[in-house]
Amino acid sequence: MDNRNKEYWNSNLKIISMLLLVWFLVSFGFGILFSDFLDQFKIGGFKLGFWFAQQGSIYIFVLLIFIYVFLMKKLDEKATKKIDPD
Repeated sequence: MDNRNKEYWNSNLKIISMLLLVWFLVSFGFGILFSDFLDQFKIGGFKLGFWFAQQGSIYIFVLLIFIYVFLMKKLDEKATKKIDPD
């Protein structure tokens, strides 16, 4: 693999790692580990810890998909400019 491909792949892995970390924090952290603390607060009449366990992690996952698409589009444009500077 040449240097450009390695740089692109490493950037892709960095994006994926950050997004998976956010998803893990939201789904496992907020939905399970910090659920008791978050239950002090309410959203839509439901305890926040329960909401994250049932709904929030799904919404965040869908949002992360759109963020990934956006970030990869920017990365692809950056990589394309390096190949074809015209």
